[in-house]
Amino acid sequence: MSALLCRQGGICAFTVVTGGAARLVFGYDSYGNTCGQRNEQIEGVLLSGLDQTDKKFVFFLDPCNIDIVQRKIKSMALCVTQCPDEELRTYGDLKRFAMINDTELCSYELAGHLYPGHPERFTKCPKLPVKPLPVFNRCTPVDISCYAKFAEAVVTFVSDNSLLHRLIAGVAASKEIIIGLCVLALVLSMLLMVIIRYISALLVWILTALVCSFSLALLPASLRVFFSPLSFLLAPLFPVSLPPSFPPSQVILLLLMLFMRKRVALTIALFRVAGNVFIHLPLLVLQPFLTFLSLFIFWVYWVLVLLFLGTSGNPVQNEETGLIEFRLTGGLQYLTWYHALGLVWISEFILACQQMTIAGAVVTYYFTRDKGRLPVTPILSSVLRLARYHLGTVAKGSFIITLVKIPRLILMYIHNQLKGKENACARCMVKACICCLWCLEKCLNYLNQNAYAATAINSTSFCTSARDAFVILVENALRVAAINTVGDFVLFLGKILIVTSTAFAGVLALNYQRDYTEWVLPLIIVCLFAFLVAHCFLSVFEIVVDVLFLCFAIDTKYNDGTPGKEFYMDKALMVSRWVFAACARGIFPCAIGAPRGDYGSERSLCSFPEV
Repeated sequence: MSALLCRQGGICAFTVVTGGAARLVFGYDSYGNTCGQRNEQIEGVLLSGLDQTDKKFVFFLDPCNIDIVQRKIKSMALCVTQCPDEELRTYGDLKRFAMINDTELCSYELAGHLYPGHPERFTKCPKLPVKPLPVFNRCTPVDISCYAKFAEAVVTFVSDNSLLHRLIAGVAASKEIIIGLCVLALVLSMLLMVIIRYISALLVWILTALVCSFSLALLPASLRVFFSPLSFLLAPLFPVSLPPSFPPSQVILLLLMLFMRKRVALTIALFRVAGNVFIHLPLLVLQPFLTFLSLFIFWVYWVLVLLFLGTSGNPVQNEETGLIEFRLTGGLQYLTWYHALGLVWISEFILACQQMTIAGAVVTYYFTRDKGRLPVTPILSSVLRLARYHLGTVAKGSFIITLVKIPRLILMYIHNQLKGKENACARCMVKACICCLWCLEKCLNYLNQNAYAATAINSTSFCTSARDAFVILVENALRVAAINTVGDFVLFLGKILIVTSTAFAGVLALNYQRDYTEWVLPLIIVCLFAFLVAHCFLSVFEIVVDVLFLCFAIDTKYNDGTPGKEFYMDKALMVSRWVFAACARGIFPCAIGAPRGDYGSERSLCSFPEV
């Protein structure tokens, strides 16, 4: 990871040293001169190497000549001292502007007083009329028709321009209400993380009752059909049909619900304890803000460096237009791909740091018997441990995810590029590969998250922690299945609750009795934001539940409640009678007797005698 960060910084330094950053910020003309500074002569280019210190704006002769495929303006560009502040309709106006402001609006080799009668004025002077607007050191045209090609997709989708204008006007008129509803969604998400422990039991048992009632309602009809004589008549036609003794699916579902009831109770207990965690560690609710801020800062930096790369490299003359362009040649052209790799890996690294920080804080909470003796800043302590000991663990875990994500993104890109060209078999194979890689990525994400929790408990390396976490998860496979299915459904209902509550408030605030174009788009924006916020916050809650379960599994593996082996778990988990059942005995690798996992508890988990 340190090598990647150094190379990412090296790419940024390369763009600055080679002038790519300056050319992006200040702009450059069609002869390779950067505006606003002195320039060196480019071999073979006559008008290069000019002193453009006083000319700080880029002026395009034909700004509407846009190449959509290459995303470039194919017009000749010049450096000028200022953009015209009034509309210039004739070549006489161009001459007057050039003489008064001492700047050329035609090619450098044409004198300003020769503009009206020069034979090359139609090719080397700007297309009339001229009325630009200075934006980021560029004289940008105000003629909206220049952007027609870029807006072609929008115009095609919204065939009525008046409809588009009304939608935009509706958003602009409701901006205060939109901001207020977004704040409401934020508050509801933070509130739900605390109160979900009270409603989780209700939601889970309602779901269980509905599934059982549905199965019981269909059971008589299923039995009649299953044991009907007609099934024996059809048996010769369908030799693969199930024998009559095979129980219908409703029976299997009922038995499964009966068998999993205790594990469902564990899920409810974990939700309650997770609510207690947020009460004792309220700063956990700020983790989504900090993670989003970190990602936003990195993404802004990444986009800027990408733009710098677009104007870096060696000057090359375009064979079609004859203009000078800067391109990366040789091995430097792979810098963009390496930069893209850094985007994926560092983004995953930031998300993994969030998981590691939360895991460290939750482990501190769980293995502290007296909650009144919790450290003053357990989250800050977790961040410091991460920075001092576990950056390599997080880097390795995020790199593994990157190794899976990159091929999936490449296959998705190939699939989109070949859409409509490949045969059905190839399309099916590509989609199957994408689906398999997606499933593998989700499994590795879950394993990594538990590996970070194991690292927070035992301070072991990533591979050792991943192995230990995998063993624990396999030993508690049924519990994991119950928590992931029931818990994910409860969290999904929480997201729906936040979105519907925000949408209902939005309908009342936006006055739905008005024209629908004035409130539908603002309401859609608010609902999307509410779902995004709910997902971010409840994802943190989900991480807390998963870490608590791993701590619980280790606690029940090494302790049985007898003197000297007291449980660390909260009373909400201890009241479940089946907790005290004998657990499968095994060894959770740890340096026995070494207080490496001391998180403020009276005794480290690692100090237990070997089993």
